[in-house]
Amino acid sequence: MTGLHPDTALNGRPGNTSRTPAMDYIDSLITRSADFAQQDFNPALRMLPSSKSLIIGCVDPRVDPAKIFALEQGEVGILRNIGGRVTPAMIETLALLNDVARGAGGRMGPEAHVILLHHTDCGIDHCRHLAPDLLARHMGVAPEALDEQAIADPHASVARDVATLMAHPDVVGERSVSGLVYDVATGSVEVIVPPTRVSRQQR
Repeated sequence: MTGLHPDTALNGRPGNTSRTPAMDYIDSLITRSADFAQQDFNPALRMLPSSKSLIIGCVDPRVDPAKIFALEQGEVGILRNIGGRVTPAMIETLALLNDVARGAGGRMGPEAHVILLHHTDCGIDHCRHLAPDLLARHMGVAPEALDEQAIADPHASVARDVATLMAHPDVVGERSVSGLVYDVATGSVEVIVPPTRVSRQQR
């Protein structure tokens, strides 16, 4: 019986330990997932999003693209990081997704779309004050260049990130790119950068 914690029962569940809020929450998630499997699960969904769109947003739980835009299952791919920013890691992820798309059925085509979604009252601004060196690494810039990243201004930051992404035509490919800002105080969404394609000169 090696490898088991002394308080773990044979079925893998905790033995004599008292329940924790985390255990209760996992149980709640499993119950909800069972309801989903019975009522809403769709085995016909494909790996590629039906709208050929991808949303890049923030991890902030107030800013859930599925809720904000009333998305259907399989409609949009969603990537989330701190601030919803176009970081070196995000660009690498997008490059890998190009290969995923090819492996799952070919190129996305000219109707494909990347939507950058920033929001008001973003916690990334706290990082600028509490952990500037770590935030600078996340953004792929020197600490002294953080002020240029429009950390506290979602309208400026989403426009900047659209430009950053468009500067990587090999990653963007045939997709259009747009930038939106969600207001956490009102629930409204504003289009800051309408859908734009990489120009031939950028290629």
